[in-house]
Amino acid sequence: MSLQRVAEFDQRRVLVFLAFAFGIAWATGLVVYLTGGLTDSPTVFAGLSLWVVLVSTGYMFAPAAANVLTRLVTGEGFADLGLRPHFRRAWRWWVVAWLAPPLLTLVGVALFYGLFPQNFDSSLAGVTGLLGGAGVEPSSIPGGVWGFVALQVVQAVVLAPFLNGLFTLGEEFGWRAYLLPKLVPLGWRRAVVVLGVVWGVWHWPVVAMGYNYGFDYPVAPWLGMLVMVVFTFAVGTLLAWLTLRADSVWPAVIGHAAVNGIGAIGLLFVQGQPSSLLGPAVTGLVVGLPWLAVALWLVWRPGSLSNPAVSAAPDQQL
Repeated sequence: MSLQRVAEFDQRRVLVFLAFAFGIAWATGLVVYLTGGLTDSPTVFAGLSLWVVLVSTGYMFAPAAANVLTRLVTGEGFADLGLRPHFRRAWRWWVVAWLAPPLLTLVGVALFYGLFPQNFDSSLAGVTGLLGGAGVEPSSIPGGVWGFVALQVVQAVVLAPFLNGLFTLGEEFGWRAYLLPKLVPLGWRRAVVVLGVVWGVWHWPVVAMGYNYGFDYPVAPWLGMLVMVVFTFAVGTLLAWLTLRADSVWPAVIGHAAVNGIGAIGLLFVQGQPSSLLGPAVTGLVVGLPWLAVALWLVWRPGSLSNPAVSAAPDQQL
């Protein structure tokens, strides 16, 4: 099985994989930067900016490409890809992957607005303006603007995990299906923490161009880069745990897609200009606190980050 513990840390394959994953993604990021970044990127087709097309293809699929290229270059072959769903015995982890991200995110959003009530717009003026810009009268929607918000939450929970799965597979087929098993000889805990940090650093070029955190804080964009690492550690720990529990990458694909689907829901209620370092998107520190709490609990709870389906690696202390 793909998540079995290997005898030794395969440094060569890890480095080759990272070279491909970072090389392809960061080269794509450089193209985005040279063609206008995130603010002045030209429109290419169907109203989509070039940066959106490049990031959703070349950047997001770089880890998957790295998986394939590393296997070819090193002669590893294509056995044990981690793509078997094992749904019959692992279905509960699919359910957790589907429901835990919206639950944790909504708790984080509630926490953010509880701490910063001045940024909560109970009138939903932003949503009203959004609908007006699209030529939709709020009165034409059952429940008005709040009905629209409820519909967005339902869509984010029910549909987004599956609609976004095609794109998150590009990342998860690399990070959790390939790199995670390669890091297991370090110990389950170290493997998960190292992977979370690597995943965050991999995002740095787009964060540096203003993605997720913009430039509304001092010493931009460096703080955003650090916050991204905290976020990817928190989310990545849960995704790694789901992968280990299910012995399959698919719950991580669903979980990652669920995060992407629900992650911006807090922006529907915002007024004023709160620091994006804190929220109300899921990448903010405050909204991410429930995620971080779960991640720390998983890391420190004995045996939680081992795979019951295979022989476990030492659950080493950090």
